[in-house]
Amino acid sequence: MADNNHSSPTDRFQTTTFEITTGRREVALDITDRCAAFLDERAAGRDGLLNVFVPHATAGIAVLETGSGSDDDFLATLRELLPADDRWRHRHGSPGHGRDHVVPGLVAPHATLPVLGGQLALGVWQSVVLVDTNGDNPRRTVRLSFLG
Repeated sequence: MADNNHSSPTDRFQTTTFEITTGRREVALDITDRCAAFLDERAAGRDGLLNVFVPHATAGIAVLETGSGSDDDFLATLRELLPADDRWRHRHGSPGHGRDHVVPGLVAPHATLPVLGGQLALGVWQSVVLVDTNGDNPRRTVRLSFLG
């Protein structure tokens, strides 16, 4: 992971960023392992909060089940709610790109999650997912911050 802020493991606030390639089509990418690796390195068995933030106007963070089709169902629902057609006032980029700028209104660009004993306190089937419908920008930055 790229460490953009240097802090010692004893600091109450730890943060880092990493880059991820999402590709040229809409995706729901599971980043739970990246979150867990950050906590292993920085939370040292402590309780606190993990904030996951994507500083982009066309991407979001969701907590949902992956691998059983739920992630595909989620993307299909976004396509149904927000069709990639010419109805959008925001018109630069690929056709229907305006809808990509509406996605963060439905899928927030952040999630704050409980951490217990240095581990994410997620439900059995929950994963942390980067949602990106914008094929025009295949590179994303994700910021992970632990407060504990």
